[in-house]
Amino acid sequence: MISQRNMRVPTMLSDVEELPSVQLGDYVLRFELEDLTPFGKEVAKNELRETPEIRAAAIDELRGLLKDLDDLVVPLDNDDWMIRFLRPCKFYAKSAFELIQRYYQFKVKHWDMYNELMPSKEANIFKQNILAVFPNRDQLGRRVLLLELGKSWKHKEVSLDEVFKGCVLFLEAAMLEPETQVHGAVVIFDMEGLTLQQAWQFTPPFAMRIVDWLQDAVPLRIKGIHIINQPKIFNMVFALFKPFLREKLRNRIIFHGTDRDSLYKHISKECLPAVYGGTVDAPRVQGEQWYELLLKCDNEYKEINNYGYTKQLEELRNKKNKKK
Repeated sequence: MISQRNMRVPTMLSDVEELPSVQLGDYVLRFELEDLTPFGKEVAKNELRETPEIRAAAIDELRGLLKDLDDLVVPLDNDDWMIRFLRPCKFYAKSAFELIQRYYQFKVKHWDMYNELMPSKEANIFKQNILAVFPNRDQLGRRVLLLELGKSWKHKEVSLDEVFKGCVLFLEAAMLEPETQVHGAVVIFDMEGLTLQQAWQFTPPFAMRIVDWLQDAVPLRIKGIHIINQPKIFNMVFALFKPFLREKLRNRIIFHGTDRDSLYKHISKECLPAVYGGTVDAPRVQGEQWYELLLKCDNEYKEINNYGYTKQLEELRNKKNKKK
């Protein structure tokens, strides 16, 4: 999301005259909405079956399937929106159709997390500076999301629900980027300094929500989850998640502890910051800098919230308001 490449016409759902950006020294922090790089096109063709002919046919088929769902509001005239769901499904329209339904059904099931979810309403999680996206991609073109849920996490000041919302906001942004749609993302959990009090914040319902989200409702290729610097107390936390994991996701969760060589086998040393023994010299983007950028995209998130099973969501909001 830090880039100096030439910009092209934005493919956001909301109307924007100029793509939001934040200047960081010699870098510009923004969303990369350019067409795929040559490397991205090669990966898309080899791994996702993406060719102009297959893409066009899949969009038409998916649009036809969605037209028959009267209760689901989606931007049927937006090809770029369709592609966001087709790429993680390797351009099989029926699979993308099912993913779209799961994506929006999850938002209904956990509507209290998604209700009017926008950066402007979630300032606290960014100010805590425990979520970060690396300014560079890894050696395979993947975005890298870092969560520091150990010594940096002040659990009395920011809840796990807020952490979840922050992750959702980041991944919704990642979905906009064609290069990220193709290469996917990896997640690093830095658990250094995790305490027993922090461990008690994790509950079975929270664990189930996270696993369901990652396995069934994220329209993005999650290529790996890397646990580093975890103390023994983390075993108690992971035990909550383990029963809900299916084999595919379980195989992508890798425990490294303090073994940096183990981490480098998956994320190149040249793609990691110095704090993890890497050689990247780009500045870490602070939480408030991400917030500044995402805040400029508030209208995009507002537009995202206009889609889905809107009648069901409205009924849930009305029930909540009647109870007040």
